[in-house]
Amino acid sequence: MKQMSASLKLQLAFAAFIGILLISRVIYSGTLMYLFLIWNLFLAWIPYQLSIALHHHKIIERRTKYIVLAGWLLFFPNALYIITDLIHLEDLETDVPVWFDAILIFTSSVAGLMLAFASLINVETFLLQKVKERLVSGLIIGCIFLGSFGVYLGRFLRWNSWDIVTHPFNLLAQIVAPFILPMQHYRTWGITGVLTCLFCLIYFTIKNLPGLLKEPGNKSFPV
Repeated sequence: MKQMSASLKLQLAFAAFIGILLISRVIYSGTLMYLFLIWNLFLAWIPYQLSIALHHHKIIERRTKYIVLAGWLLFFPNALYIITDLIHLEDLETDVPVWFDAILIFTSSVAGLMLAFASLINVETFLLQKVKERLVSGLIIGCIFLGSFGVYLGRFLRWNSWDIVTHPFNLLAQIVAPFILPMQHYRTWGITGVLTCLFCLIYFTIKNLPGLLKEPGNKSFPV
């Protein structure tokens, strides 16, 4: 019997904990509020699976991998998006304690970011095989920037990833406008910039954390 990977165990543990919190909330409040988190987590899971597919040489042809990479970039903002669900804590029309909702949404955000950055590491590994190493960090930051811009489009302009198929021209107009008239869209770039810095800080911290823990003289974190 094939042993379950540590990554899958972690994902299932998060899913179980979030599921228990959601069921408890439904029973306590009698409402279905926050069940949308299940859908958001599913959307966050898609880019993770696409990033894994990039490394299956026997399943996906070389040319097809770039289509998969484009699909990953299209859905990548969905994994980052969940962190913005924290704004729903402003919805006070409920008798559920705020601390409970805060834990529920925060846990979902952590799960989404975990999937986002795991997929980003997979993409970075893929890019290291295709381009020069010194260019990869810039490409990863570019992906985070585009992902942050996608979060802005989703949260504040209410666009979805599939709108590129259903409403391509309207979506394209919304994307191009900030680049053509940046001064008139300072709010767009302000939010995108803040999110980009936040996600970069978290991603590069996570990626370099094992090395930081092993640094000489770091006795606070025995390895």
